[in-house]
Amino acid sequence: MKRYTILLYTLLFFSATSCELALEPYNGKDAATLFNTVEGVQDATTGNYSFLKTLDYATFYHFLTEYPSDNVTLSGSTGNNFFFAYNYRHLVDMTQTIRFWRRAYELIYGANKVIENVREGTTPQLDQLLGENLFLRAMAHFDLVNTFGRPYAQNQGSGLGVMIRKDTDVSALPPRSTVKEVYDFIISDLTKAATLMTVRKNSSYVSREVAQALLARVYLFKEDNAKALEYANLVINSDRYKLVDTETYKKYFTISNESNPETIFAIRHTAVDDLAKGSIGSMYDGTDGLGWGEMYSSESYRKLLDKYPQDVRHAFQKPFYIKNATGNDVLATRNGIPKYFIYKYSGQDGIQTLSSPVYLRLAEMYLIRAEANTKLGNTAAALDDVNLVRKRAGLSGDALYSTGALKGHDSVLSVVLEERRIELAFEALRKFDVFRNNLPLVRDYPGYHLLSGQNTQVIQPNDPRVVYFIPQQEIVLNPNLVQNP
Repeated sequence: MKRYTILLYTLLFFSATSCELALEPYNGKDAATLFNTVEGVQDATTGNYSFLKTLDYATFYHFLTEYPSDNVTLSGSTGNNFFFAYNYRHLVDMTQTIRFWRRAYELIYGANKVIENVREGTTPQLDQLLGENLFLRAMAHFDLVNTFGRPYAQNQGSGLGVMIRKDTDVSALPPRSTVKEVYDFIISDLTKAATLMTVRKNSSYVSREVAQALLARVYLFKEDNAKALEYANLVINSDRYKLVDTETYKKYFTISNESNPETIFAIRHTAVDDLAKGSIGSMYDGTDGLGWGEMYSSESYRKLLDKYPQDVRHAFQKPFYIKNATGNDVLATRNGIPKYFIYKYSGQDGIQTLSSPVYLRLAEMYLIRAEANTKLGNTAAALDDVNLVRKRAGLSGDALYSTGALKGHDSVLSVVLEERRIELAFEALRKFDVFRNNLPLVRDYPGYHLLSGQNTQVIQPNDPRVVYFIPQQEIVLNPNLVQNP
């Protein structure tokens, strides 16, 4: 039975990730031909990038990470499995976890194929591509470990993370490494990638500063605040990126990432990649029936924004009105929940459901620096960065913070985390920010996360469902994997 299980696992893995990764990524070339030229390695690398923009990766990763936050509210029950991500009633066979897990490891396999076949130091062009694949391997491991492993800070990474895949041996059935081991592997890959990459590419591709930006996030999640500060500073001081002005910011997410000076890395989608009702934006924007429009900004998030009506970040979520019987505009609702559509994933190139999800941008680097400085005791410097982000959002005067005026907050950390919530809302970071800081996630607003008779849903940071079950079929195929409790 064990031999059959291993064989089945190998066949399934090869069916999805054959040596040449099938026709789309590698155009059917054999490995010897593919890796014999810079052009071939570039083709292979382009194929690896293509895994990111699939429904299984970009969309499902977003469902698994943003829907459990307190920034959104679901306006009705649904037969889609993301319902169980949203309400913390996870299943061992959720469509989104199964397919995200599988697609992420396909990406890792493809990156490993390049890493195994490209010798470091051959040419600067090949070193660049080698670095890009090291980054992609690290990114996939990072997204996996944060989805299926508990926050590093809760137990210093001693809990179970995910499998580390550092080669293309699909017959190997590794157990889950600890979160610390996975983080160490990620940091090693990103550090190496940053040293190899010397070509400045646009934000659809990876370059040195992209690796440094992800290192800043990784170190922040690890609570290594000195390193988080160091890498955030490297990106900020590189002068490669700049915050867009206030007026441009209102349209930030409709601008092509390659034309946006603030975007560090995005998962590039063009019109031919539009997933229509399978896109991230489809659940957020139901204008003209082109999207489902069933997930809205939450009441608690709107209240934060409404403290300062002049905050231009109101542009990223707006009420949707309809005409009543007398011809007057009234706020539309679904199941009694006000429709506040979310627009961070709408309108690129004039296409409602098209967007290139932003994975890293400069504003986050300032807020990483702010959080790291806060935890290192540099509170004035932290508030300077918070105020920089707020000024760009059109705020001034009494809307800004100082160490003597925290506007009702009990700590500078509370200020920083609230600013991260407002600035980075709907960008798949809020859930991690709450739980890695050992805070409860409070949903004290209407929505279909509530059980009958409940007024508030509170998820404690030690709740088992802060992380997802390992897909059950993966445990069947690899008996060395241990299920999350």
